Amino acid sequence: MSRLAVHQHRVSHRGQTFHFVAYQATPADAARARAAVPATWFLMASGKRWEVMPEIAEQQEADREGEFMRWLDANVFGAEGKVG
Repeated sequence: MSRLAVHQHRVSHRGQTFHFVAYQATPADAARARAAVPATWFLMASGKRWEVMPEIAEQQEADREGEFMRWLDANVFGAEGKVG
């Protein structure tokens, strides 16, 4: 059995630290009726995970961190406040 490659990144934003994890892409599996899944970043919190954005291998760390902060502003600190 192969092991999934996992990347992690922590972001401090508005006085809190957030943990993001990227899971590698998985190919489609017609025998199991599973669609392909692209490499994706997730926010990990409270024993749950929320999909944030696709992982882009060439993306600079500063750009990725900015995207995480924009996502946090919209989804954690925004009017919706859906996460947490």
